[in-house]
Amino acid sequence: MKQKPIPQFATEAEEAQWWYEQRHELAEKAEGSLARGELKLRRLAPSPAAATGPAKNITIRVPDQDLIRARGLAAKRGLRYQTYLKMLLHEALDAEEKKLAS
Repeated sequence: MKQKPIPQFATEAEEAQWWYEQRHELAEKAEGSLARGELKLRRLAPSPAAATGPAKNITIRVPDQDLIRARGLAAKRGLRYQTYLKMLLHEALDAEEKKLAS
């Protein structure tokens, strides 16, 4: 695969959208490099959240419009929407704890 030139962007949102649109091609390149031994993966230090134990899978019902908004906002930040929603939940819980402690 030929390397695609990275264009100039007017905004961060425009750049995030461009990278999001390239995600499949970039994943293929990374997988190919890994398979050829050109790319080595290394373990990252565990996050503080990992120290609290394994995460639990839950199911919640989310209105379609909220999910659409979350996906769009996550894309602007270059995140997957599940990661973005977990981040928002964590921030909201921290804020609520601080509010109730006052």
